[in-house]
Amino acid sequence: MTREEIYAEATEIFRDLFDDDEIEINDETTAADIEDWDSLEQINLLVAMEKRFKIKFSVGEVEGLRNVGEMIDLIASKL
Repeated sequence: MTREEIYAEATEIFRDLFDDDEIEINDETTAADIEDWDSLEQINLLVAMEKRFKIKFSVGEVEGLRNVGEMIDLIASKL
């Protein structure tokens, strides 16, 4: 799966989770950029990513994520 394909799937997850069909994500997107992205939604987002991509994140892996680009890279490394 290419990085672009991962982005396409991740964008769908973001749009569904935050109930906003206009959300656009990029490497620099952070929680500060998306309304309602709080700690609870962070957990929901990670669980949705794990389910969609059939992977598992460790606490250590997700603690250090600073933006969507790093999340996409982490997903890509697990596929």
